[in-house]
Amino acid sequence: MSNNRVDVKESKIKSVETANKHIENNRVVDVKSNEIFWNATMEDLKRGYIQQGDTIKCLICGKMFQLGKVYMIDEEFYESWKAAEIHIRNTHNSMLEYLLNMNGSFTGVSDVQREVLKLFAEGISDKEIASRLGVATSTIRNHRYKLREKEKQSKLYLVMMELLNESTNKKITKLDKGIICDAHKTATTLDYRFNITSEEKIQVIQNYINEDGSLKSYPSKEKKKIIVLEQIMRSFTRGKVYSEKEINRILSRVYEDYATVRRALIEYGFLSRSNDCKSYWVKE
Repeated sequence: MSNNRVDVKESKIKSVETANKHIENNRVVDVKSNEIFWNATMEDLKRGYIQQGDTIKCLICGKMFQLGKVYMIDEEFYESWKAAEIHIRNTHNSMLEYLLNMNGSFTGVSDVQREVLKLFAEGISDKEIASRLGVATSTIRNHRYKLREKEKQSKLYLVMMELLNESTNKKITKLDKGIICDAHKTATTLDYRFNITSEEKIQVIQNYINEDGSLKSYPSKEKKKIIVLEQIMRSFTRGKVYSEKEINRILSRVYEDYATVRRALIEYGFLSRSNDCKSYWVKE
């Protein structure tokens, strides 16, 4: 057995699956997947997947790979962790690209810095980067200086937070009652509207959502909208492309004014759609 491939004849692992086999309960939008992303370690984020028990889960889309199974990709056999790596590369290109394309409110990276970092990742010279951007080479040097300062600040900040958590035995999000919840990682904005506690979520769900998942009413306050929209996303499957007709049919079972809900799901970054508005999918 090599680091990359598995010889099925020699391996004790007997179960083989194709990497693109669709597992329905593997792809349904799960609110907890957002918690998993934000609570992942730096190493997990660099890899792009996390191990939970006997399962390896992609941090971007939630696709799962079972430990002890062998996956066939392009006529080759791979263990679950390698299959996860290939999945991330083939489906999401790279974790660096995914993180760079996240909302700058999450990463602390400006639009200009994002473009510079993408060019750095290509491994080209500062002179060529300056030429592409139409700036002086000294400007690229200044970007490197500022990014290095940001890197040092980030490292010290993480250490301070870890020491604080250890000394108080309590995460910064822990309140006297409940916790502060993290915004979904595809949010288009990040402001006071996302300062939501676990207690608030419970209360809003009880007040606005029936047991069958339909809405009692649609909230007018932004914070409550976000909580309700997050729950509505349970009706969708990651990786599936929906027509507008399908979206409307699903949302009409949730609320009679499905157009309002559909627009809000796009506005708050839960769903993406094509430029012609004919195709919709869960934003990852």
